[in-house]
Amino acid sequence: MTPVRTVLHLMRHGEVFNPAGVLYGRLPGYVLSDLGQEMAQAVADYLAGYDVTYVVASPLERAQQTAVPIAGAHNLPVHSDERLIEADNIFEGKTFGVGDGVLAQPSMWRHLVNPFRPSWGEPYEVIATRMLDAIGDALVAAAGHEAVLVSHQLPVWTVRNRLEGNRLWHDPRRRECSLASLTSVTYLDGELTSVAYSEPAGALLAKAAKRAGA
Repeated sequence: MTPVRTVLHLMRHGEVFNPAGVLYGRLPGYVLSDLGQEMAQAVADYLAGYDVTYVVASPLERAQQTAVPIAGAHNLPVHSDERLIEADNIFEGKTFGVGDGVLAQPSMWRHLVNPFRPSWGEPYEVIATRMLDAIGDALVAAAGHEAVLVSHQLPVWTVRNRLEGNRLWHDPRRRECSLASLTSVTYLDGELTSVAYSEPAGALLAKAAKRAGA
């Protein structure tokens, strides 16, 4: 019997319009920038020839917007899954800097004491568990085909670490999860066989980096 091969593409959303540079987290109203929309379309173009039969996204606007062109390329609806949402964070709505951000506020320092849990937000174990649950349902929904799950950097990186058997706590600067990137996990008969990373919108990342450094 031929084994059932299912591929799930865990995608980070595109660039967000955020001129104030705040940590927006789960706050409403943060939507894709024009460049972010280009990124979403670039991934849609890249996946157009793939056997995608299921598209699901975090309920936050930026993830839903990222999913729309991908689903449209396959004449599919965009499903919503709360388990794909951004990680909760105590610093949501604030800037994070030494001179003018939360690091300049001694009252906030207590939230930085434990990077292993972490003390500033949703525990890594909780993130990994909910993401694995979402992956399990997507495996059923797209069995024998491919699915796209649009989420956020920390949830995608956390579940990748769990799938690869790595520790969950990490240096955020070392995450391999760029804007609009794909972390593609392949299963044969429900068993994980590989994890691959790609950047279909890679040509647009330099523009995003240049704006961030401006």
